[in-house]
Amino acid sequence: MLKRTLEKLCLLCGASGNEENVRRYIFENAKSYAHSITIDPLGSLIIEKKGRMRPQKKLMVSAHMDEVGLIVTYINDDGTMKISPVGGIDPSVVIGRPVIVGDSSINGVIGSKPIHLLSGKQRKEFPKFSELYLDIGAENKKQAEQLVSLGTYVHFLPSFTEMGSSRIRSKALDDRIGCAIMLELIKEELPYDVTFAFLVQEEVGLRGAKAAAFSIAPDVAIVLEATTAADITGAEGDAKVCSLGQGPVVSFMDRSTIYDRELFNIAFEECEKMGLPCQTKTRIAGGNDSGAIHTSRGGVRTIAISAPCRYLHSPSCVADMNDIENCLRLTRSMIEKAVEI
Repeated sequence: MLKRTLEKLCLLCGASGNEENVRRYIFENAKSYAHSITIDPLGSLIIEKKGRMRPQKKLMVSAHMDEVGLIVTYINDDGTMKISPVGGIDPSVVIGRPVIVGDSSINGVIGSKPIHLLSGKQRKEFPKFSELYLDIGAENKKQAEQLVSLGTYVHFLPSFTEMGSSRIRSKALDDRIGCAIMLELIKEELPYDVTFAFLVQEEVGLRGAKAAAFSIAPDVAIVLEATTAADITGAEGDAKVCSLGQGPVVSFMDRSTIYDRELFNIAFEECEKMGLPCQTKTRIAGGNDSGAIHTSRGGVRTIAISAPCRYLHSPSCVADMNDIENCLRLTRSMIEKAVEI
């Protein structure tokens, strides 16, 4: 069941460069369906899945395993710690949030200077990470150093919650949604051979995608993602970018990629045939692993299929399972169409 797989993936912690737990889960759940599994030097998981036929064009389907997180950079005398973001996080979304620290999952919270100590100017400004601290309850530096060292990862406290009739809230929906869809597809009988790439370090610069795309050398790529939906009160017209409940998001362009126009058109045609809702972005914003994949080697024809998601890169991302299920249906269809163009 797709939702259950997604829940299990979201409850795992795996900030960029620390994807081991996510990779292990995917490996264990995919190995009996795979023709071969390899782990590249950066840590991306490459799975070859045999289909009924071997296509003339090599197809790569990808999603990234990593999530945004934090990392310890300094331990203060009072036992609190300085932190820096791993990936793009707005400091305002972490203040007061519970976190878990290191492999031992030490409980912590992100703190900031009390409001009564802020100047008038500071109260009007957004906080900076340099003004925040991690508190694990240590009484002093010595006690903190017995539990945490510099370079220790910090993750948002895992919590997967169902909301309303079809919506879910969790950290790491970006991009455990794509990983869950790929795991479901690996278990199915596919029309063609597919190389599935579970990639690392997307949130810090598409690094895993760059290396994996070079090694795999695909002709065509389908990139599965989550993308920012701003369909909330106060956002009008194009400012919404995309909306929950309106189906998969198929982009024509973002800040790192101009997508293959034929694949873009085919995706909308397939959705129409299947009676699925489908949408595109109404602003040129964001980016994903496509930016590294489509320029690899001699160039790769690339399409991105994304699930709309509110409050991206926060502890409480919100998405709609109907959109996610429809992303799976569209991807299944595009596996056949992409290698035939």
